[in-house]
Formats: sequence, C-alpha cells, structure tokens
Amino acid sequence: MAIQSKYSNTQVESLIAEISAVMDKHQAPTDLRLMVLGNCVTDLLARKVPQESRDQVAEQFSKALAKSIKS
Repeated sequence: MAIQSKYSNTQVESLIAEISAVMDKHQAPTDLRLMVLGNCVTDLLARKVPQESRDQVAEQFSKALAKSIKS
C-alpha cells in the first residue's frame, strides 16, 4: 500500500503468499477473507498501537487502503 517502505518487496510478498495459502487451504471465500483480515488489523491496533494513537493510525491505514485500490 505504501509508496516507500522500510520492508523489501520480498518480505511483503512472502507474507502475502503465506497468508493467502492458509486462506486457500481453508477454502475461505472473499467475504470471510476480508472479515479475517479486518479482525487481524483491529487486533493488531488494539495490542500494538498505544490507545492515544489508534484513531490516527486507523485513519491513515484506511486512507492508504482506499488509495491502493483506485486505478
């Protein structure tokens, strides 16, 4: 989603491939995949982002997501 990242494309693509493989293994339909990913994001924000920053991080994430799907 980000234009510049401190992570390599290889790192990102490897994680995407592993997560996709797990979802494929469970034959998860698109709506379930989105629900699971959304719940993962929510859990990550709750556990790893200080409460006073969560709204801002969630807003930045949602803007980056929306921007990434525009053609």
